[in-house]
Amino acid sequence: MLDHLAERLPALSRAAWQQRMEAGEVVDERGATVTPERPFEPGLRIFYYRHLESEPEIPFTEEVLYQDAHLLIADKPHFMPVTPGGRYVQHSLLVRLKRRLGLAELSPLHRIDRDTAGLVLFSVQQRTRGVYQALFRERRITKQYEAVAGWRADLAFPREHHSRLEESPQFFRMHEVPGAPNSCTRMELLEVAGRWARYRLEPVTGKRHQLRVHMAALGLPLRHDAFYPEVNDPPEGDFSRPLQLLARTLHFTDPLSGAPRHFESRRKLLALDPPPFEPRWFVRTRDGGEAAGVAVWSRVRSPW
Repeated sequence: MLDHLAERLPALSRAAWQQRMEAGEVVDERGATVTPERPFEPGLRIFYYRHLESEPEIPFTEEVLYQDAHLLIADKPHFMPVTPGGRYVQHSLLVRLKRRLGLAELSPLHRIDRDTAGLVLFSVQQRTRGVYQALFRERRITKQYEAVAGWRADLAFPREHHSRLEESPQFFRMHEVPGAPNSCTRMELLEVAGRWARYRLEPVTGKRHQLRVHMAALGLPLRHDAFYPEVNDPPEGDFSRPLQLLARTLHFTDPLSGAPRHFESRRKLLALDPPPFEPRWFVRTRDGGEAAGVAVWSRVRSPW
């Protein structure tokens, strides 16, 4: 295969093709690594990751929380895309994991935004990928997110938000439009401190930017959201304002073993930083537990 690629695709030198093949960066349509000495196969489709001359560095590291013969759970940092695209190839989560672990058939079973941190579920081998993809297609997996945003005293929680989401004329944005709802998010208020609150968000559907659009539609845009309600992109290389959205938990029954699976991110969002002298209160959660909060009024010190 090395001879064939070097002859048919001379934009890369023979040495460059050999280096990429030996690094596991050239694969066939089954995800198997194409080695330099592999015999030529007419009609074979191959894939390789392009190298960008000036790909931005991402100064954060992913963590593998679980791995077996079929599944891998990664805990993604903010700012890292799941798959190659645009300015990011080598620093995408998929490519970093493939290079680090040597898993040629690794493939994400779902996506989360580059701006979002937290759990991403991967298939390790193509043979069993379909049964795990069905979990998402048939909505047999529960995904819960944690978010920090403002709060409104006039909104009751828990609540469900239904709307019709479509692509906006503005690049890469979504917006709500009239019509039959095609998206649904369950929302719970967990904690309030000063002007910020912590929420648990559960997407019933999986539209792009769904959680961000739904919260913004309620007048509660997520803290440090660069796209909603208005576009406010930070400068390249500014990692000081991570979006306060975390893919916190995944729950499902393993379709192969029948065992219940529960995974939780180890990452943390910003503290709410309640002002001093504010008494704490608790809100009752859907599962019967309690989540700490603070009163929305400030306690005044007595002069006596």
